[in-house]
Amino acid sequence: MALLIIKPAKLSDRIVEQLEHMLLEGSFTPGQKLPPERELALQFEVSRPSLREAIQKLEAKGLVKRRQGGGTYVCDNLAVGLTDPLFELIARHPESQFDLLEFRHALEGICAYYAALRGTAADFEQIQQRYTSICQAQANADLAAESAAVGAFHQAVAEASHNVVLLHLVRGMTPLVEQNIYSNLATIQQKPEIKAQLNAHREHLMEAVIQGEPEKARQASHRHLAYIEEALLEVGKERSRLERSLRRSQQGDAT
Repeated sequence: MALLIIKPAKLSDRIVEQLEHMLLEGSFTPGQKLPPERELALQFEVSRPSLREAIQKLEAKGLVKRRQGGGTYVCDNLAVGLTDPLFELIARHPESQFDLLEFRHALEGICAYYAALRGTAADFEQIQQRYTSICQAQANADLAAESAAVGAFHQAVAEASHNVVLLHLVRGMTPLVEQNIYSNLATIQQKPEIKAQLNAHREHLMEAVIQGEPEKARQASHRHLAYIEEALLEVGKERSRLERSLRRSQQGDAT
């Protein structure tokens, strides 16, 4: 009976597995430049030829792309799928913004739950820094920066969930969600009391995550998004009342 000989895995294959895991867990993001070969070789404690062979295998899989004289980059197309023309239509359609808010209820709520359950001290520090960035953007009255900071805050919560599926889904949705955030903030920016309440909601969410209270964190996320939806509807009603009043005034002047 012939003996089954199991060949040990090549060193480059083991390096590939480690790099793929780093891509999957979000250590490297689409479009990001990888550290130089010298640094990666030291990090993995391998020779540069073995590392170079691993990089070539990742390139063959379409995960990274080498640029002549410019280093190695994670492929941008790892983020495609949620940024196609259909999603551009969703971003431009006013009614779809409420559908997106409903979707965010499910996605951000579950991220908050698992962030409170699994988050680390480093995760919590990142979330706090992102919250501070929101406040700084508001102080500078920079709506674009505020929208980006709010999106980054929710992405930090997703990263703290330590669920790779949730993380990549959130990252893939980032352009669409940030557009939704910008649209929402632009609509309600004339209402200072609303923005103050939104900050309070985010702070409650952050505290629940840091204190390790999963259900409280999920409920804080839901209350936050529900309040945004109610505020948008109320602003819409006020705009409609003003438009009707203006039309009546114009009709009265015409007579």
